[in-house]
Amino acid sequence: MFEKPATLVAHGGNLHEAAQRYGIAWEAWIDLSTGINPHGYPVPPVPAAAWRRLPDEGDGLAACAARYYGAPDARHVLPVAGSQAAIRALPALLPRAGEACVAIAPLTYGEYAPAFARAGHEIVPLDLTLDALPDGIAHVVVVNPNNPTAAHVAAARLLHWRAQLAARGGTLIVDEAFADAFGTERSETVAHATGLEGLVVLRSPGKFFGLAGARCGFALGAPELLEALRAHLGAWTVSGPARHAVTHAFEDSAWQSAMRICLADESARLVALLRAHGFAPHATPLFAWITDPRAPALQDALARHAVWTRRFDAPASLRFGLPANDDEWRRLEDALAQAMRAIG
Repeated sequence: MFEKPATLVAHGGNLHEAAQRYGIAWEAWIDLSTGINPHGYPVPPVPAAAWRRLPDEGDGLAACAARYYGAPDARHVLPVAGSQAAIRALPALLPRAGEACVAIAPLTYGEYAPAFARAGHEIVPLDLTLDALPDGIAHVVVVNPNNPTAAHVAAARLLHWRAQLAARGGTLIVDEAFADAFGTERSETVAHATGLEGLVVLRSPGKFFGLAGARCGFALGAPELLEALRAHLGAWTVSGPARHAVTHAFEDSAWQSAMRICLADESARLVALLRAHGFAPHATPLFAWITDPRAPALQDALARHAVWTRRFDAPASLRFGLPANDDEWRRLEDALAQAMRAIG
């Protein structure tokens, strides 16, 4: 008999559900429910061999990623089928020490807590302002910047936590899926420190590069743990076409620089629009998050104008991604004005 699966975690990008619920054709919607860059990297044509051959793990992708992320070297980088694959696999590879717990922020990316619970870990809420971690915490998960609240934890604090956890045989997992959109002067990445014991960094080219469909991500950490993760996940986890696309994206520094400027401008435009309607948004270059008790009504009112956003319930809040073009910006501005009148 098959075990009944756990309830699936809700995510953005569920546009077909919205289209069915509101009776509006899928093609008519503006999808702001994810934090994916709407100006995705222009992937060059994929060589025919990338489709015919098995993925080549000796193609230099890990070394390319190590250079791009600032990891010590290729031994500290494992390409995976989206960081989601590592999120689901890592909890089973980390020790469960007696009554020790895993600390995770109450409102963050929703896949971590279920993954650790399935592996038998006890979950406790993480206070991001702590200096010293309580003795009962064995592992800590931090999404930095946080999704959806946009909160940052300073690299110095993260590395301080890593040292505390490593001393007790624990691990700090830092999910930096949205870190690429920040210039180096604002980045709080700890990818450079993944040669240290007790630190795993997860990165995803899906957000900044707009390559979510490639299903490629990276786990950065100690070679021994990455080898265990590789054995757990099996061979050929990242397709040849995905490896081709991501390698080109990582090596295109001119595109990256121009895109960071573009996203900073568009993020400022989104923040200004939300402030004009009385909200106090918290933002990264790829999304803005607002808290308001009217969030469910606002999401519904926007959806009636074919604008789809991501809703959270505790606290009541909405996350807005970036429109893709001037027409979508105009439609969002009009829809938001009408939605605000509708909900009072």
